[in-house]
Amino acid sequence: MKSYWKNLHLNSETIGLIYGFLGVVGFSLTLPATRAAVIDLDPLFVGFGRGLVAAILAAFTLGITHQPIPSKQQLRSLLVVGLGAVLGFPVLSAWAMQQVPAAHGAVVLGLLPLATAIAGVLRAGDRPDVTFWMASIVGSATVVGFGIISGAGHLQLADLALFGAVIAAAFAYAEGGQLAKILGGWQVISWALVIIAPFEVLPTIFVVLKQELTASPIAWFGFAYVSIFSQFIAFFAWYHGMAIGGVARVGQIQLLQPFLTLLASAILLGETLEPIALVTACLVVASVAAGKKASIKRAEDL
Repeated sequence: MKSYWKNLHLNSETIGLIYGFLGVVGFSLTLPATRAAVIDLDPLFVGFGRGLVAAILAAFTLGITHQPIPSKQQLRSLLVVGLGAVLGFPVLSAWAMQQVPAAHGAVVLGLLPLATAIAGVLRAGDRPDVTFWMASIVGSATVVGFGIISGAGHLQLADLALFGAVIAAAFAYAEGGQLAKILGGWQVISWALVIIAPFEVLPTIFVVLKQELTASPIAWFGFAYVSIFSQFIAFFAWYHGMAIGGVARVGQIQLLQPFLTLLASAILLGETLEPIALVTACLVVASVAAGKKASIKRAEDL
């Protein structure tokens, strides 16, 4: 009987990792698409506007499926998800993408697996072992070193914005991963989008009135991608994967994101893949891959 439940747990974790990978594939084009959008569009419009577009889709989806309104406690958790995943990460990353190449941002966001694991410990109760933390710290130090070297010996303001985006996303992932066990993955991001939408209306209108929305087709395509896929559809798989496989474990799938983003930046934006970015991405992936083999005890297993 114990063997049966152990195998069932491993199967569930594997399924969670598969869903997490699908989410990361969707997220991997976020920085290149954002970079394309902010070439012609105001970063505040991209950051706030993507949430409004996704909120319309979310409200429609919630309405046609007749989802019950979350409880007060769940609404508080959804607010945390919204502040991190709908406001914090989109606005900070959009501004940063106007300052640095998407390839640079992809490597800095290599901090996300470590940050998500820390958030998983604080919020979800996951307990990774020492090997996991050592590997993650090495990867994080490598990322910070990349930011300093590529910034001519000092961290750029855009790097600080990206670090802020990492923290915002990490806690939104941990909170949403926990809540998805109760509400469901797509319900979590949908409700979070709807809750945050009223806070995005005025800033978006202000930017529209201040600057005419004239942009190239590629800029609008980038905006459409981050609105529909990055802000909405990719979260379906991401939060569902975390609910099944655990926040810290599934968060490690993000180790693939720098590679996917660097490749997309080169293909879609014609950005040059600098040797230092490639080497750093490899070191980050190697570090977190080592941690992926480590033991992580989930709260329900303790």
